Amino acid sequence: MALNRFQQLAIFLLTVSWFIDVSIASGLPFLIPHNEARAQVGVRPLTWNETLATYAREYAYQRSGDCKLQHSGGPFGENLALGYGDQFTTSTAVGMWVDEKQYYDYYSNSCVGNGCLHYTQVVWSDSVHLGCAKVNCYDDGWWFVICSYDPPGNYVGERPY
Repeated sequence: MALNRFQQLAIFLLTVSWFIDVSIASGLPFLIPHNEARAQVGVRPLTWNETLATYAREYAYQRSGDCKLQHSGGPFGENLALGYGDQFTTSTAVGMWVDEKQYYDYYSNSCVGNGCLHYTQVVWSDSVHLGCAKVNCYDDGWWFVICSYDPPGNYVGERPY
């Protein structure tokens, strides 16, 4: 029995909605801690972007053989993390970046005592899209995490929020 146009359209829409739900759901472990940190400083939440996630996955796979924390050189804002073992989750990686908040001084708009640029990228108010990936390196328990932000942040002289 052949499907009519309405049935074909209904199946297409269900398939597309399933794909969108799956891609957003895969981003939630990254989105939730990002958006919690942003809410603490009154910045609107990021939205998951599959184009950024694809970019992040492709770069992560390039790094899976060497685990180098080396910027991709791409057009997006970027945070990288490296960790070991099953306890190194996506939330752990984002938490490492957010923990740099203690080194950011809003009044002088500078890092005090240590680096804070990962944190300022997480909360950069002009960034609205996020895509991330996590891959196993060396096949021995090390994990490489990348998050890409669009538009990018951390412009010299500008405040993150």
